[in-house]
Amino acid sequence: MSTYIGAIDQGTTSTRFIVFDRSGRIVASAQKEHEQIYPMPGWVEHDAEEIWRRTLQVIEQAMSERALRAKDFAAIGITNQRETTVLWDRKTGIPVANALVWQDTRTEQYLTQLAGSGDSVRRMTGLPLSTYFSSLKIRWLLDNVPGLDRRARAGEIAFGTIDSFLLWRLSGGRRHATDVTNAARTMLFDIERLTWDAELLDAFGIPRALLPEVLDTGADYGATAPGVLGPAIPIAGIAGDQQAAAQHYHQAGARQAPRGRGHLHRRRTPAPAHLDAVPQVPRRPREGGGRRARTTVRADHRAPLPLA
Repeated sequence: MSTYIGAIDQGTTSTRFIVFDRSGRIVASAQKEHEQIYPMPGWVEHDAEEIWRRTLQVIEQAMSERALRAKDFAAIGITNQRETTVLWDRKTGIPVANALVWQDTRTEQYLTQLAGSGDSVRRMTGLPLSTYFSSLKIRWLLDNVPGLDRRARAGEIAFGTIDSFLLWRLSGGRRHATDVTNAARTMLFDIERLTWDAELLDAFGIPRALLPEVLDTGADYGATAPGVLGPAIPIAGIAGDQQAAAQHYHQAGARQAPRGRGHLHRRRTPAPAHLDAVPQVPRRPREGGGRRARTTVRADHRAPLPLA
């Protein structure tokens, strides 16, 4: 009988693999850092290929610690730094550029173009207009990597946050998916209807063909391709790091202050308490989608978002 569960914890500065037994006890772990790349002030990049290598290395190290084999695992899951943006070639799986990290602020130029549209975007996505989120990072890459916009529209390129990129590699390119907690941090996802929003995609000039399928956090994400880690292992869950850290906080009013590369404070509420609160989409979509009526993505002066 498969006895263990593995967790890939891919963070801003390092990658860990933790092995749990069926009682939830940690029996093995390994961690490796990756390079922080600063091409210019305010620019922060990661080499997604290095992150993939570190992922394989920590899995191998943790398994070796207890002489484990792939058949010993009932499943593995992924938790990840959110927002960090990777675009890769669908045929080769190779990134077309370094990943743009959530901290990166090179997209500030677009915020000026979006002036007046913040309320509309926030009603749809729950997020303030910011360089933090993935949509503007995608747009920057499409604008600045030669030929990339054309290739993206031809369906040759895939987008993902780090979870999606690792899933693609682990599955041997068979699965292009993410979960709701990561999709909700792209500024392209309607958090009431729980779907990529066509009007936002048009506004940001991002082709739908780039985007992964969005699933529940605990969905079936397929399995590792034979040979990647040995025999296939089911991939049974994905969650953004902050939502993953909040899974034990279920009562209204519960508070949490996780510390990593950043220091956040979260409080569980029935609904966003005020406009300065950024809602975090929980792990499971509502059955049947959201209840909110369609909200057109336009600024108060009814001009469309000007990026497209």
